[in-house]
Amino acid sequence: MRLKLPLDWIVMDSSVFLVMYFTFIGWNKFRQLAPLLTNKDVSLIMRGRLYRSCVQSSILHGSETWPARKENEVAFQRAEMRMVRWMCGVKLKDRFSSKELRERLGIDDSIRITAEWAAMVWACAAKRR
Repeated sequence: MRLKLPLDWIVMDSSVFLVMYFTFIGWNKFRQLAPLLTNKDVSLIMRGRLYRSCVQSSILHGSETWPARKENEVAFQRAEMRMVRWMCGVKLKDRFSSKELRERLGIDDSIRITAEWAAMVWACAAKRR
């Protein structure tokens, strides 16, 4: 499948482009798996595992080499929480906390912690070489 990106993304700062690009990739992966991730017959824990293994890993692919900026982290967290709410069948006006929704899905860590861990592993591997 070939991705079609908006032309105005090409002239952006490279880290902003990467964040938007991988968020775009994550949403595409989420939409591919939406029949399973939003199915009421599948338990929330299984949906959370599927989300972490497929969607979250595609969003964070290569993130260990990106510069860590607060606005990048916020953009990823915003996209992640929209997907989490959709999987749980909860609307924003229902006023559930992010922590509670993550616990329902069995997603203990946020995308920020996962990205930091991946960066640490990458730095250790680079240091060993």
